Order: sequence, then C-alpha cells, then structure tokens
Amino acid sequence: MYQKAILHLDMDAFFASVEVMKNSQLRGVPVLVGGTNGRGVVSSCSYEARRFGIHAGMPMAVALRRCPEARVIRGDFEEYEKYSGIVTEIIAEEGPVFEKASIDEFYVDISGMDRYVGCVRWSRELRERIAKETGLPLSAGLAINKLVSKVRAGEAKPNGSGWVAAGAERAFLAPLPVRKIPSIGPSTARKLSLLGIRKTGTLSQVPVKLLEREFGKSGREIHRRANGIDHRAVIPYSDRKSFSAEHTFQHDTIDVEVLRRCLRDLTTKLAYELRQAGRLTAGLTVKIRYTDFNTYTRSRRIPYTAHDQQLLHLVDQLFIELFTRRQCIRLVGVRFDRLATGHTQLDLFDNVEENNQLLLAMDKVRKRFGKGSVKRG
Repeated sequence: MYQKAILHLDMDAFFASVEVMKNSQLRGVPVLVGGTNGRGVVSSCSYEARRFGIHAGMPMAVALRRCPEARVIRGDFEEYEKYSGIVTEIIAEEGPVFEKASIDEFYVDISGMDRYVGCVRWSRELRERIAKETGLPLSAGLAINKLVSKVRAGEAKPNGSGWVAAGAERAFLAPLPVRKIPSIGPSTARKLSLLGIRKTGTLSQVPVKLLEREFGKSGREIHRRANGIDHRAVIPYSDRKSFSAEHTFQHDTIDVEVLRRCLRDLTTKLAYELRQAGRLTAGLTVKIRYTDFNTYTRSRRIPYTAHDQQLLHLVDQLFIELFTRRQCIRLVGVRFDRLATGHTQLDLFDNVEENNQLLLAMDKVRKRFGKGSVKRG
C-alpha cells in the first residue's frame, strides 16, 4: 500500500506579487492592494508591508496609518485571474489529481509517486516550473494530508518549500502556536490562551472531552487537527461555468413586491453558493417568463464580487428594466456567470470590513442550519 502524499502550493502575496512583477519600480516597496475609497480593506500586501503589522482584511485606513509611505493599488482582478489560470494549466498538465482551493491555493494528490520519480523531487520540479513560467513567488508544503501540507507551506513562506515525513506530523506541529492551525481563529486562540494552551503540542494532549466541554462539537475537530489528523480528500478541480436558479409561481402574479422578494431570495441563496464554492461572478442575468410563456432576459457585466448587497441591487435594477409589459409572470430566474476562483473576500477592493463580518456571520448560520435559515431584513 502506497503512502499518501499531498502537496500544497500557495502563491505568496499573490495580488501584490503580480503588481510588482508588472512594475519593477514597486520591488522592495510596501505595496497594498485593495480599496482606495478610504473605507475599503487590504486584499493583499507585499512582505515589505507586512513588516509594519499589515495583513489582508485590515481596513486600508489603519494600514496607511501604520505605513504612510505604502503604495496603494486599486487592483485588477481579471489580471490576477489570468495568472491564476496559467498556474492552473501548469498543474493540470503535470498533476494527476488537483484541487483549486482558491485563486492562489492548490492541493495536488501525488500519492504513489515515490514508485516513479519521488514525491519530493516531483514537487520541487513543479514549483520551479511554475515560478519560471509565471515569474511569481510561491511556497510549497508536502505531507500525508491537506492540513499538515498547508501548515508546512505556511512555515516555508516566503518563496520556500518543505516536507513533513510520514509519522512526524505531531512533532512538526507541536512547537507552533495554536493560531497556526487552520480553522483556529483569533477568538478560539484567545479562549485557548485563557486555558493556558498556547502551543499546538499542549493542545494535542488535552483530553477530547475537555475540548468538547469548552468548544462544543468543534472540540473534537480541534483535537484531531492539533494531532495532525486530517482525512479530507483532494477534490478534483472542475471549472463550473455558471450558478443559476429559477422559481415558478403556483399562481401567476403581477404583484411587484412578491416578484422582487422572490428574486432577492434567489440572489441571496446563489451568492451564498458562490462563496461556499470560492467563486466570484462578473456576469449577471435576470430572467422573467410571462403568463403567455414569452420569456425575456437582461444581462450585465459587473465587477467581480460575491457580495449579497451589490448583487441584490443589480438584480433589482435589471428586473425593473425587464418588467415593462405589466402582465402576470409565471417564472423568474437569476444566473451568475463569468466566474472566477477567488477568496471569499467578497468585493475585493471596496468592501467595508463590518459588512464582510456580518455576511460571514450569516454564512456561518446558513452552513449550520441551511441556506434559508437567515435573511436580511
């Protein structure tokens, strides 16, 4: 039986790195990519900027207070998607099974490769090819599962690589702060710290029942991760072209508020699916079918987003443009296309941090209780 081997590839400071590659004058300069309207957030920042304590998701105003000399760039998501596509094509050519976790992160299952060229050597050659053909820095981690390979790649940043031998997972994780473990966020880390647990090695030895008492059902998962246990499979990449949904009314209606409310529900559910799939949309279509079965659509090209508020506003605009006959309607529909793989940072450049946090909190409720479990008022 061959040993599992999962390679994690992570493009370093991806958006900022693309901007530096395009403009050599930015090399060695603190670069911030994100909103430029004063209320936006940092989507990506160079390692020169990170030395000032700046990180993705930080309000741009705070980042500029920490580093006033930083160069702020609005960003071009289509350009970033282009380079992500180049990396994807290279991995698809070389790798047997790979998962595109986001626009700048990939998992490759190379289990059994040791029989031929060796996993470590193959991983090194793939990383070198990507760096050579794109001109972009990336870090890589190799281990027996997705969790440990991701942490190993993180420890290799920037622009490095490393591997964890089978059986050495706990020893590798033990000296790391608990915050290094994926899914352990700031609030969980604070609570663990109050319990006197700051290192992953300490966390791995805490009884499962104690963690379940403090963290509920997630306590068992925290224990597994602290011990380097992760049975998740690499999900083969598929390039889905669109997300769409329709609703046929039991009785044809001309009630505008009913129609708009239905479109809002469809939009909200589809936007949630987008975010869960790690996708963004740049194409929006609204569809209506009248009682006589005549069907009309209206489409619009939009900036890349997966944010409810922006999509709801645009869907409502398209519906108003479409609904001109004042006849009863039997069906309405919404479609998102022109998709791109992206972090769930929503509107990557102009979104406000508090809106992000609200939407992420709502998504957490939906994930636990279902898509329709929470709606905006």
